[in-house]
Amino acid sequence: MSIKLWKEDDRPREKLYLKGKSAVSDSELLAILIGMGTREKSALDLAKDMLNDSEQSLEKLSRLGIKELMKYKGIGYAKAISIAAALELGNRKQSEPRLEIKAIKSSQESFQILQPHFQGLKQEEFYVLFLNKALKPLKVERVSIGKIDATLVDIKIIAKLALDNLASSIIIAHNHPSGNLKPSESDNKLTNQVKLALALLEIQLVDHLIIAEDKYFSYADEGKI
Repeated sequence: MSIKLWKEDDRPREKLYLKGKSAVSDSELLAILIGMGTREKSALDLAKDMLNDSEQSLEKLSRLGIKELMKYKGIGYAKAISIAAALELGNRKQSEPRLEIKAIKSSQESFQILQPHFQGLKQEEFYVLFLNKALKPLKVERVSIGKIDATLVDIKIIAKLALDNLASSIIIAHNHPSGNLKPSESDNKLTNQVKLALALLEIQLVDHLIIAEDKYFSYADEGKI
């Protein structure tokens, strides 16, 4: 079956957009690079073949030269170059010295981490920044996409993700595309509900940021947490 006939949230590109990078498998990421498959095989089937031949190892796959990649039917010169370039970027990233992850000590520091996720958005989205006991960031994850002026958030999902990530505390954030930073009554209600729900799990809500481009409102700074 062609990937185009799959449900939208099962297609690799749409899945990455809707669910985030961590939700996409190695073969799905490779399929995104391949783009289109052949009449016999979809891009995902082709990606799975390539990974199977490399024993499911991206490192082994990265050792293949351009001509070796082009031996796969459906992988031409341009696709082979794209795959090789992406794998080489991954290799170079791995070789970079790891930056020390610093603890979050202010709303400005959490804003700097979260703000890039909201750039250019025309609808509200809701993100969670998970922290360990030392308040060092573990992961940022989108949990909801809303409409132009509202987003629905399931507190059970936030709690589950916090437990899955072994977080000791979290910072939640959403954007106001209108540019108005004033919290709404529903924002205040949600903040309190999240705080109370997570307290039962001994997980602290450190802050709730409302973001509008390069500005933000911090519940913690305003003494509302």
